[in-house]
Amino acid sequence: MPVIDVHTHMLNRQWLALLQQRGPPKYTVSRSLEGQETILSEGAQFLTPMPAHLDYELRLKHMDEARVDLAIVSLTAPNVFFGDEQDSIAAARLVNDDMAQAQRTWPDRIRWLASLPWEYPNAAIEELARAHRGGAVGVMVLANINGRPLTDQGFAPVWRAIDALGLPVLVHPTTPPGAVAMQLDEFMLASAVGFMVDTTLAIARMIFSGFLDTYPNLKIIASHAGAALPYIIGRFDRMHEMRAAARTGIKDKPSLYFRRIYYDAVTYRLDALNLCLDIGGADKLMYGSDFPHNIGDMKGCLARVDALPAAQVKAVRSANAERIFKL
Repeated sequence: MPVIDVHTHMLNRQWLALLQQRGPPKYTVSRSLEGQETILSEGAQFLTPMPAHLDYELRLKHMDEARVDLAIVSLTAPNVFFGDEQDSIAAARLVNDDMAQAQRTWPDRIRWLASLPWEYPNAAIEELARAHRGGAVGVMVLANINGRPLTDQGFAPVWRAIDALGLPVLVHPTTPPGAVAMQLDEFMLASAVGFMVDTTLAIARMIFSGFLDTYPNLKIIASHAGAALPYIIGRFDRMHEMRAAARTGIKDKPSLYFRRIYYDAVTYRLDALNLCLDIGGADKLMYGSDFPHNIGDMKGCLARVDALPAAQVKAVRSANAERIFKL
């Protein structure tokens, strides 16, 4: 049974240089307690570039050791949402071209998700078409775009274009709005808690607003095994049952919409993975590793996938990804 990693990242030296030049004052560079160069968002550590982020041959070596066959690589936060319009367009083109070249170089091992300058819809639609022609098998977007929710009507033209192509979209967290007030600069809380809040809010808005009915061809992938969603979906159903405000966008129970979303297996406990599987469905869960972030875990995530019920392992290892990415 092959293994396809749907949540794994690559950076680009030119992208990093542009971020360091045009990211301030929101994004700055510092050193972690481990002595590693790290990117801060409003003072909170949230991205530490690792050697394999910038070296495809090193990535492939780690994939071989972990017995991962194919990586669908994507950028990570802050994606291309910094600087002005020209900076965002340039950043998107830099990483998309780099990933397209990697796919051409290692066609049996690498696929990729496009990054788009979402804040500028016309440019985003143009880059989507260019990236799709270049081989992108989907799109990666952050769970908020400079504080704006993904359901913001200003992004509707971009969503329509993606929906028309029927492409999967990996919704990946970044620091949520209000990070400074929540003091997420302490104890790595931006990554440990803030990221989970960001994904949970983004997908909750998609569920309750009727977004998934508006764009029926979308295949939304909620990062990190759905963040807090599997744990609180019962609360969503109860709110929908008891409170009129929770029914303004949808008639069906939120848990039914939950079954229309896909998930990766990036969680660090088997019981959490089983909960996501139980709530989301075996046809929606896919292997992911978050490699090469310093908390990424190709081997551990695969071991937990392989510990699932035997009838579900093939679907999670590769079959679901093969189906939705048309591999």
